[in-house]
Amino acid sequence: MVRYDLRRAAETLVLDRMVSREPTLWRYREVLPVTRDSSILCLGEGFTPLIHARRLGKKLGLPNLYLKDESQNPTGSFKARGLAVATSMAKELGIRKLAMPSAGNAGGALAAYAAKAGMEAAIYMPVETPAANRQECALLGAKVVPISGSIKDCGREMREHMKDSEWFDVSTLREPYRLEGKKTMAYEVVEQLGGRVPNAMIYPTGGGTGLIGMWKAFAEMAELGWTGGPGPRMFSVQAQGCAPIVRAFAKGGEQAEEWEKPQTIASGLRVPSAIGDFMMLRALRESRGAALAVSDSEMLVAMREIAETEGVLTSPEGGATLAALKKLLWDGFLAAHESIILFLTASAYKYQEVLETMTVSQSN
Repeated sequence: MVRYDLRRAAETLVLDRMVSREPTLWRYREVLPVTRDSSILCLGEGFTPLIHARRLGKKLGLPNLYLKDESQNPTGSFKARGLAVATSMAKELGIRKLAMPSAGNAGGALAAYAAKAGMEAAIYMPVETPAANRQECALLGAKVVPISGSIKDCGREMREHMKDSEWFDVSTLREPYRLEGKKTMAYEVVEQLGGRVPNAMIYPTGGGTGLIGMWKAFAEMAELGWTGGPGPRMFSVQAQGCAPIVRAFAKGGEQAEEWEKPQTIASGLRVPSAIGDFMMLRALRESRGAALAVSDSEMLVAMREIAETEGVLTSPEGGATLAALKKLLWDGFLAAHESIILFLTASAYKYQEVLETMTVSQSN
């Protein structure tokens, strides 16, 4: 992981002076790895809305429920954060060809930032990846390589093709900089809450970069003097058809076994094994959180409920956070007075096939 001189950063990265900074993730420049202004590739990523979900909260008996709406990022998802920083660092280091396996939104983000930088991008995608994601990558000038199987199969095929070539692998946690971009979600939440740390965060987890990054950010913020106590309880939500972290957490394991035949409508959660599994499990336990799984049908119900109460069309992964919240309330893990953040990681508009299914079922 990237480390910083936090004592020096604290001299200028002061919470009550942040209001004058640009409304992008680059407002936290002191704790980001890019050193040269000329290296920064910015499309307006970061500083997404933190919505006080009053109607939804009233329905659930939660006066302090918030939605972090990551669909407002470039290319419609939180993946823009990590790829903005990773691609900027690639530019700074003189790398010109970037490749990754992607189940959808990460590929689109890489394609966008590579286009802005004038770099080449190759995206290896499962054949069942939503059409919007495939088309997005192609229109942004990336080479799209369809692969039969899961994102793990895509990664295996990509690394075989990349042997003895100039392509650089920017897969999840195979380089250190995507995590640095994702961690800024935690900085924003604390800043947007006026310096308060929420009691709980519920985060949809595939590769887990955001979960790991945000837990790192809370440790940094404590050292910077932004926060005075422990970080929030972190809750990881996965799909019942692909839940390796949930299974490992329940067994008390330090690593997660690969999930056979992953199946879920949430393409971002269709990750059968994650290279950072041990770091995710450590963050969940250190934060006194937990991991739980929800069904596809629960995601769809939750997507509709968020739309009808708060006017936000979120992805199945975003819907999964509300479905998980209901289970956590039912099981007594969370209380009505607590401040809770749901991460809505992408726009529903990237999932046209899912939306069509939902509208057809409603008409019937």
